Amino acid sequence: EIPAHPPDAIVDGGAPAGLRAAEVLAAGGARVALYDQKPSVGRKFLVAGTGGLNLTHSEGMETFVTRYGEELARWRGLLDGFGPEALRAWAGGLGVETYVGTSGRVFPHGQQAATLLRRWVSRVRSSGVTFHVCHRLENLSPEIRANGRREVTFHDTRTGEVICTDSPVIVLALGGASWPQTGSDGTWPATLASIVPGLQVAPWQAANCGWEVAWDSRVLAVAEGQPLKNIAVTAGGRTVRGEALITRYGIEGGALYQLGRELRAMGSPPRLEIDFKPDVSPERLTAKMLGPAEGWNEIALRVKIALAARALLQFQRADDDQRPAVCRIKRFPLTLIGPRPVEEAISSAGGVAWPELDNKLMLRRLPGVFVAGEMIDWEAPTGGYLLQGCFATGTWVGRAALRWLALE
Repeated sequence: EIPAHPPDAIVDGGAPAGLRAAEVLAAGGARVALYDQKPSVGRKFLVAGTGGLNLTHSEGMETFVTRYGEELARWRGLLDGFGPEALRAWAGGLGVETYVGTSGRVFPHGQQAATLLRRWVSRVRSSGVTFHVCHRLENLSPEIRANGRREVTFHDTRTGEVICTDSPVIVLALGGASWPQTGSDGTWPATLASIVPGLQVAPWQAANCGWEVAWDSRVLAVAEGQPLKNIAVTAGGRTVRGEALITRYGIEGGALYQLGRELRAMGSPPRLEIDFKPDVSPERLTAKMLGPAEGWNEIALRVKIALAARALLQFQRADDDQRPAVCRIKRFPLTLIGPRPVEEAISSAGGVAWPELDNKLMLRRLPGVFVAGEMIDWEAPTGGYLLQGCFATGTWVGRAALRWLALE
């Protein structure tokens, strides 16, 4: 039901970025209407919670800001505006205390995403925000009316009714292209392109995703579902530490997620190198392997190589790779076929290009229309950086929209 009084701001998208923008706007005195195409909001937030709801990370800001790749100056400002400590305080304000895990990641006690979301939505509702679910964005007017408001059209997916409303401020937080079942189906670029011809929108690509590998069948027989722990992985001249998991289709895990940009930038096929013993020098490995050794099983026992790594070293051999055992342990080459589909990815790269946005995250060619969250062309690895980025951009847009409305 459309509210009797027209809103000061329309927020389209009920994932973390949109919910946070609505919360900030309402707290600043704006009358806010929040729309979402799904029957309930926060669905992607709940998906994030299946792994324990990693809200943010505790590392220092100088390192933290580099996790977002390009636009360091912008991200420094965004995180100064709402950073890890602010996010933890926000959760505390909902009665959910957080803690720092052994990896430096920050989680809520009990890791209850549903509890946190329920309390958050309740607080947003109590602040006066009206919720309109099952409403899909159809169109935005390219022009602002004489009364300073822009017309917005939604399609009620339950009734088929077309809903027209207007507002001086519109916040778009429609998400990326991963996990489309949650509502972020990545179809909005066509709608925006029809409103703003020539709008720069980077194509969707899978980020924080698995990569396909042509495994030797003997590798899968031994190592499928097995982890590669405490490894170093190099691609495109960059080396990261982390873990990976051998799957039927290929390989996935935090170490691969951190190298998404480098792997996508490579020619075809992309290739990486794995150091199975990053804390042990080649010289120490050589010393441990002195004397005759009957195959990889004995070598693995001497240098304490786990099952999955042993299977790769023993069976996943390229015809042109006849290097000594130490070289293969320290620089194991692995050729990838390509990333898994973006629909399966934890997140996506692509979206509205940064040059299309001013320093308020407002579309330069649509005054009063702001963009937040994964709609913008940014990516970050798992570890709390994704949610932190969505909260930071949502907060920034909410405050900028209040200033646009002359309410802050």
